[in-house]
Amino acid sequence: MSPELCAVDVVEAEPDDAAELSDLIATAFHDLPASVWLVPDAAAREELFPDYFRLYVDQALAAGTVYTTPDRTAAALWIPYREDGHDGDDGHADDSEYGARLAEVTGTRVDRFRAFDAQLERHHPSGESHDHLAILAVHPKLQGRGIGSALLEAHHRVLAGSEEPVAAYLEAASIDSRRLYARHGYRDLPKPIPFPDGVPATTMMYPMWRPPSNVM
Repeated sequence: MSPELCAVDVVEAEPDDAAELSDLIATAFHDLPASVWLVPDAAAREELFPDYFRLYVDQALAAGTVYTTPDRTAAALWIPYREDGHDGDDGHADDSEYGARLAEVTGTRVDRFRAFDAQLERHHPSGESHDHLAILAVHPKLQGRGIGSALLEAHHRVLAGSEEPVAAYLEAASIDSRRLYARHGYRDLPKPIPFPDGVPATTMMYPMWRPPSNVM
């Protein structure tokens, strides 16, 4: 039986939400293929991931927009990527600070995380300004109830209401999420993103693009 759809209130997160949202994302992403590739041991992944995803949450709070729900059981992290000088771009605001924090959080695993970052950056589209959905996470017990869709649409309305409508980009982490995004106007880019070392020889993520639209 499908989960019951529910009414969803969407709010913007505040800096005080960072720790709770980082824990949420770590829980939601624990078993994704990319997560297992990054840290194969489940117990080590559970310990490391909250601090790792805190890097993303802090970046999005500082340079973009983070949507959540009143009970903080879902999060959408959006970061603007602008071609006119990359003002507020989707790269890390201070690469030296990010690199230092990444090394501190991941320890001896840092090279694997660096390879992951480089692979995503290598496939990130350029040539047109857009907002990057860096993370969309819903608590596993609440998935399938329309919460992720509500968080998506909250920012799609912002993009459509801009003086010049803005495109959106994301990397879908699974077939199911790829289907969700397709229902919201995203289309596959030509080449899926493989794992950095080619092992396993399967797709790591599916890059998707949503053209600018003034449809609210």
